[in-house]
Formats: sequence, structure tokens, C-alpha cells
Amino acid sequence: MRICEVTDLGMMGYAAALGVQRELVERRKRGEVADQLLFVEHPHVITMGRNGRSENMLAPPELLERAGVEFHETDRGGDVTYHGPGQIVGYPILDLREWKRDVVSFVRGIEQAIIDALGEFGIQAGRLAGATGVWVAGAKVAAIGVHISHWITSHGFALNVDTDLSYFQYIVPCGLTKPVTSMRKLGSPAARPEVMRAITRAFSQVFGLDPQWRRND
Repeated sequence: MRICEVTDLGMMGYAAALGVQRELVERRKRGEVADQLLFVEHPHVITMGRNGRSENMLAPPELLERAGVEFHETDRGGDVTYHGPGQIVGYPILDLREWKRDVVSFVRGIEQAIIDALGEFGIQAGRLAGATGVWVAGAKVAAIGVHISHWITSHGFALNVDTDLSYFQYIVPCGLTKPVTSMRKLGSPAARPEVMRAITRAFSQVFGLDPQWRRND
């Protein structure tokens, strides 16, 4: 099994976390580090992916600023999404040449890992035909958007644990007019640390990894 270093970055701004990702991606390309799984919690931020459409932004910049929400355009796939407190955002930095050189399989693998992790908390999640992400009874509980360069992955997923879902009012999440939900809304009292551990276990099983937790110094 391949080693995967797992780090909880804690609360970190989107731009700073993107810088950490980019540095690790370059080091992974050079073979200087093992595969990585970064966990982070972002302050309120809306990000627009490569396929984003402006009509899916429902609030003008001045309203977002008053609400304390940052906005960033980014190079991940997908449309517009929201990150904020109460989410677990995961950034896998994997060399797919050592797994499968298949982007769709990678995204399906992330979905499966989250589905399996939610199952540990009694939440029956699944996929929705024609839509990326993880869903419970027609509502999205986790969004996924990735970037791959020379088969090294970045960006990843955002799982709503006890997120304030009212912030999704500013966007059409991922360009789909469908509801969003959270683990807390679904009745789970699970806390962030135990959910991260469950995701790590499931992620490692799906991708054949040996997880090694690192301190974030």
C-alpha cells in the first residue's frame, strides 16, 4: 500500500490553502513527498470553477462583502460552490499513475469514500444520476471539484457537517437548483475529528493507501 500523509490544516483562508496545495503538487510531481490528504475548514468563501457560469452567482460582490464572504475564481472543475465553517474540505494530492489514470474513476472514488464514511454514522448516502457529488434523499451533502496536472490531483471535496446552510442562498450550488443538506440536519451529532477519521479510513480503502497522520506545524 502507498503511504498517504494526512494533515489537518484547521481553519485556513482559501488563498493560503491553495498556496499549500500548489507547493505540495509541485513537490509530488518531483517525487519529493508521498501522496497527501489535506483537511481544512475555510472561512466563508464562494469559489468559481473552470466551468462556472456567472448566472449561478445570485449575489453581487458588494452584498457578499457585507456578508463577510470572499470570492475566488479557481482552476478546479465544476461550477460555483460555497465553503465555510462547519464543513470538512478535503484536498487529495495523489499521483494517479500509481492508482488508475482515469479522471472519472478518481471522482467516483471520492464519492464512494464519502458515501462509506457517512455510512459509519448511519447516513445512507449515494449518487444522483447525471450529477457529481454525494446525495441524501435528493439533497447534496458533499460537493466535488478536482484539478489534475500530469496525473497529480488537487482540489477535492467539501462535506457539510454542521454548516450554516443559509449561505448557499448566494449561489446556485454547482449549477443545480437542488437542495443542500448537512450531517447535522440529517440528525448526526458527529464532530469534525471523528468525521475526518472516518473519511480517512474510507479514502484509504478505496484508493489503496496507508494513511499516516502528520502534525501541522
